[in-house]
Amino acid sequence: MKKEKNSTLKIIPLGGLEAIGMNITAFEYGDSIIVVDCGVAFPEDDMLGVDLVVPDITYLQDNLDRVKGFFITHGHEDHIGALPYVLLEINVPIYSTKLTNGLIEHKLEEHNLLSKTKRKVVKYGQHINLGQFRVEFIKTNHSIQDAAALAIYSPAGIVVHTGDFKVDYTPVFGDAIDLPRFGEIGKKGVLALMADSTNAERPGFTMSEKTVGRTFDQIFSEHEKNRIFVATFASNVDRVQQIINTAYKYGRKVGVEGRSMVNIISTASELGYIKIPDNTLMDIDQLKNYPDEKTVLITTGSQGESMAALSRMASGLHKKISIKPNDTIVLSSHPIPGNEKSVSHIINELSMQGAEVIFQDTHVSGHACQEELKLIYSLVRPKYCIPVHGEYKHRMAQAKIAQQLGYDKDHILMLNSGDVLEISDEKAEVVDTVSAGNVYVDGLGIGDVGNIVIRDRQKLSEDGIIIVVLTLESGSAQLLAGPDIVSRGFVYVRESEDLMEEARSVLANKMEMLGDKHVTDWGKIKSELRDSLSEFVWKKTKRRPMIIPIIMEV
Repeated sequence: MKKEKNSTLKIIPLGGLEAIGMNITAFEYGDSIIVVDCGVAFPEDDMLGVDLVVPDITYLQDNLDRVKGFFITHGHEDHIGALPYVLLEINVPIYSTKLTNGLIEHKLEEHNLLSKTKRKVVKYGQHINLGQFRVEFIKTNHSIQDAAALAIYSPAGIVVHTGDFKVDYTPVFGDAIDLPRFGEIGKKGVLALMADSTNAERPGFTMSEKTVGRTFDQIFSEHEKNRIFVATFASNVDRVQQIINTAYKYGRKVGVEGRSMVNIISTASELGYIKIPDNTLMDIDQLKNYPDEKTVLITTGSQGESMAALSRMASGLHKKISIKPNDTIVLSSHPIPGNEKSVSHIINELSMQGAEVIFQDTHVSGHACQEELKLIYSLVRPKYCIPVHGEYKHRMAQAKIAQQLGYDKDHILMLNSGDVLEISDEKAEVVDTVSAGNVYVDGLGIGDVGNIVIRDRQKLSEDGIIIVVLTLESGSAQLLAGPDIVSRGFVYVRESEDLMEEARSVLANKMEMLGDKHVTDWGKIKSELRDSLSEFVWKKTKRRPMIIPIIMEV
C-alpha cells in the first residue's frame, strides 16, 4: 500500500475509554471506515432497570455507505456483546478468528440475525483488504482462546491494535503470542500503537494460566472428601479446561451450571478448543446419583451477579442445588472494579451456610502488566502511543510507562470516547468530536430509556410517587369529585391517615381558590396542585416524591 504525502487517518473511539467495557473504535480513511470490536458494558448501580449498555453509533449510521466491516479481536462480551443491537442498524460483514466467530454466531442465532449477517473466519497471518485498509490478524494470548491483535495498514501508515492481551509463554492451549511478528511490523515503521491498559498499574509480568492449574491440583488433593464448586468467567475456556483436567485426574464427574457457561463450553468443544475426556461430563440432574467427593460443579457467578447460578445457590433459590456444610467453593476470578461488594456478599452468604470459600491464588489475569507492555512497545516502536481499554487511571498508567520509555507528551495521546483524532507522519491532533455515549437496552427496547427516564426512576426509587385524581365539570372546571390521593413508595398509608387527610384538604383549598379565580386551564390547574402539594409534603416529611395530577372531565 503506497504511502501518500500528507494523508491523514482518523481514529474515532466510540466507547471503551472511560471504563472497562463497551469497546468500539472506528478507523476512517477517505471513503472507507472499518470498526474494531463492538462490545457492551454492564449497567452500574444507578442505571435502574437497565439490562445492558451499548455504544452510541450515530456517527456510523450517518456514514453508513462508507462502513466496510467489523474486525473483532476476541470473544468477550465487552468486545462482541453489542453486535446483535448494532447490526440492526449497520449490517456489514464481521471478520474474526474461529472461536470468536463461533461465539458471535451463537449470539446472532439467539437474535435471529444469523442468516442476515455475513461472517468471515480469519486465520492468524491472514490479510483482509477492505476499501483503503488492509488488516492483519496477529496471534496473542488472553483469558479466552483465539485472541488477536490487529495490524491496520492504511495509506497514512500502520496502526497496531493489541486487543486484550498478555504474554503467556506456556499457554494451556495453542501457541504463545507471536512476538516475532510484532517485531517485524515494528521494523516497517508503525504510526501508532493502541495497547490494552487494564493492568498497566501492576508491575512485573502476568502469571501464566498454567499456574492456576497447579493451584487447582493442590485444592483438589486437599479436599478429597468434599464436593467442589468452581465459579469462573464462562468465557475463560482455558480455565474450564484445567478444571476438567484436574477433575478427571481425581476421578470426579463434572457438572456445568449457568446458561452462558453451558453455551460457551458447547461451542468451544464443538470447535475443538476444549477436550473433555469420555464419561466426565454429567447432567446437573444426575448430581444426586454420585457421592459428594466424586463431583465438581463448574458454575457462573464469580462476580456475585444476582441472577447467576452461584448467587441463586448461595441464597437458597436454586431449583436443583443446595449448598451444604461439606462444600468447598473456589472463586476463580478477580472482582471487576465495582463488583467488590457483590463478591464480598456472596462469600458471606456461602460461609454462613457452612461452606469453605477459597479465593486466594485461584486466578491469573488475562491482561498485560507493565513489563509486557514495555516488551510490546520495544518491539513495535510506534511513533505515537494511544493507551486504550480501561478507566482513565489505567490509561494514565500506560502513558507513564511510555514516558519512561522516552516518549514525550506530544506523542502520547489520551483520547476520550467521541474524539476524532487525525493522525499522520507529520502530526496527530484531535480535530473534532462526534456523538458517543451510552444507549440503554431495557427488555426489548433499545435506546427508548434515556437519561431523563433513568433520572425519573432514581427519583421514584428515592421518594416514591403521589397520584392526585380529581373530576371536573366540562367547561366550568367545577370540582365534582376528589381530590383523591394514591401513593406508592412514599409513606405507609394506613399509618399516615392524618397526613393524607391534611394533604387532601390542602388540595381542596387550592381547587377552591382556583375556582374563585375562574381558572379553567388544565395545565395551570395541574401545576398549581403539584406545587402546593409538593410544598406541603416537603414541610411535613422533608421528602420530594414525584407528584402526578390526573384530571377527568365529565
